[in-house]
Amino acid sequence: MRGVRAPAVLLGGGMPALLSVASRLLLLPRALLSMASGSPPPQPSAASDSGYVPGSVSAAFVTCPNEKVAKEIARAVVEKRLAACVNLIPQITSIYEWKGKIEEDSEVLMMIKTRSSLVPALTDFVRSVHPYEVAEVIALPVEQGNSPYLHWVHQVTESVFNSNTALP
Repeated sequence: MRGVRAPAVLLGGGMPALLSVASRLLLLPRALLSMASGSPPPQPSAASDSGYVPGSVSAAFVTCPNEKVAKEIARAVVEKRLAACVNLIPQITSIYEWKGKIEEDSEVLMMIKTRSSLVPALTDFVRSVHPYEVAEVIALPVEQGNSPYLHWVHQVTESVFNSNTALP
């Protein structure tokens, strides 16, 4: 990619491609979809009583030029415990403006689950290893979800959270 990246717009080359992307989006957590659509989040459920602090986990999104780069970054952020899990969503199409020209690229979208407090360190790390001049790194707080999963995200990333050492 050439440089500065605007947030990716998920568009395909016609209705079948759009339906394919839409079906992948249905796999995203409901809370993220409601935030993206501007709809109010669902009412609190019994999971709220589980001790999970709404917004303490985030889903970060990063676009990569190909699967090789995405896998390398994904593996590194999990190994460094900057993330508990990374999902790779292949074959998205990003349409954006770059230097006054409309561009279109095929990319891989990374959906990264981490503690919200680690988003700045995650962003710094991604920026340091990403091939784009300005990497897209955006994060949304998770208000609700499967309580055991959200606690697992906290547990897996705990060693970084409690560490006083500087991250690369």
